[in-house]
Amino acid sequence: MYRILAADDEPDILSLLKDYFEINGYEVITAKNGRDVIGKIKKNPDIILLDVNMPDMDGFSVCKTIREYVSCPILFLTAMTEDYEKITGFSVGGDDYIIKPFSIDELGARVAAHIRREHRETAVSNIRFFNETSIDYSAKTISVKGEKIEFAKKEFEIIEFLSMNMGQVFDKERIYEKIWGYDAEGNASVVTEHIRRIRAKLASEAYHVETVWGIGYKWIK
Repeated sequence: MYRILAADDEPDILSLLKDYFEINGYEVITAKNGRDVIGKIKKNPDIILLDVNMPDMDGFSVCKTIREYVSCPILFLTAMTEDYEKITGFSVGGDDYIIKPFSIDELGARVAAHIRREHRETAVSNIRFFNETSIDYSAKTISVKGEKIEFAKKEFEIIEFLSMNMGQVFDKERIYEKIWGYDAEGNASVVTEHIRRIRAKLASEAYHVETVWGIGYKWIK
């Protein structure tokens, strides 16, 4: 269930927002002024609906204050129609505007679109593509030409470490310490065997793991 933080100093609008979005399956947290919004940020909303003209602390000030700490979309609800007001809103970190009086269905559609986009971007950010090799760091899976390749836990961790630091050279000792830990019983020669297995499984894509003779290994695209 997605969570909305809705802020407006007009009780009727706040009630409308709460009723509409709860009927449509959202959890709704309400705030009646700017300072109330700041106090409820800790509830980690998926999106924030922020009235611009609130007493005590206006929506622009609230957005500027919280933007450093929250990454979710922020939509301004406002009666203002001047371009300079919109520019101000975008400059402090807002993502969209909806002008009052607004269609509640249009607002609902915009909220849904922003949440879809936010989660799509989050999912994509956890996947990297290297030619025909794709690595899903969240699911801990690797595919070549669309076919999933099975890797042992340590093999995947080596690939993850090297690919997340693409182009950087690491010697066997550094890789061993990173993957097995400083207190592990064994030696760095095990890294060589794991690299051999990784290359065998990657087959035609094995060149991603490049040996830098006399130094170590690096991941290339």
